[in-house]
Amino acid sequence: MELKNVDKLPIDIKEAIKKRISTRTYEEKSLTKVDKNKLMDFNRTLSNPFGVDVKVQYISKDKGAEDVQLGTYGTIKGAKDFFVITVKDEPYAMEAVGYQFEGLVLYATQMGLGTVWLAGTFSRKDFKNAIKIGEDDLFPCICPVGYPSQRRSFIEKITIASLGSRKRKEWDKLFFSEDFTRPLSKAEAGQYVDALEMLRLAPSATNSQPWALVKEGDSFHFFCNYKNGLNSDVKKIKHIDLGIALAHFHQTAMSDGLKGRFEAIDIGFDIPENMHYIITYIAE
Repeated sequence: MELKNVDKLPIDIKEAIKKRISTRTYEEKSLTKVDKNKLMDFNRTLSNPFGVDVKVQYISKDKGAEDVQLGTYGTIKGAKDFFVITVKDEPYAMEAVGYQFEGLVLYATQMGLGTVWLAGTFSRKDFKNAIKIGEDDLFPCICPVGYPSQRRSFIEKITIASLGSRKRKEWDKLFFSEDFTRPLSKAEAGQYVDALEMLRLAPSATNSQPWALVKEGDSFHFFCNYKNGLNSDVKKIKHIDLGIALAHFHQTAMSDGLKGRFEAIDIGFDIPENMHYIITYIAE
């Protein structure tokens, strides 16, 4: 497949990544028209390296979806506005969703808004009643967006405690040198040390961080880590998470003035059973 060039996001990417948290409790008010328009205008500028058409729809409990039940199984409190993401079923569709929509999430973060990726804890049937969706469209995730409440709900506190939401795996569990037998040191990462650190901070479902990277010369090989027997819906979530991580790495590299390209190549070293090769970034 032919991979595409992607523009650098016009925000302080590192600041946004460090500032972003998963917000589950919101003030009970809709976005202002100004804020909604800023988000949707910015969304129209976004793309992804895979050339996949990722569609983002905005729906509001107060404006257009008043009579539609939008269920999140009690995990989200106060949210009035949501983004809904749909995409056709094609190669790299989930990675494209993760990469492209994370740009909007980080932009919303810089605006002072709260967001959280939701791929499992919402009623697809409810949300389908409020959006335009084709019969062959995939509907992998939604994202509430709004003004964060100063007080967290009881469920949010329990969720944060149980998932360890701010904790991240250490470098030696995620990044490797030449193959999977030796961890990558920060010295070996060179100019890409910040890009890898921002990748490490990427959000993921249940904070599982289902990614691994092998630096081989000037190539950075990305892998998705999950058991082969995983069901297809959960597998899709893992690939979305990998796409989010790719966005953090690539956008940080571009913000640091580093150049490179994505390619799908043949891997010459042994790959562990649960590691699934996705894509390679080649530094130029």
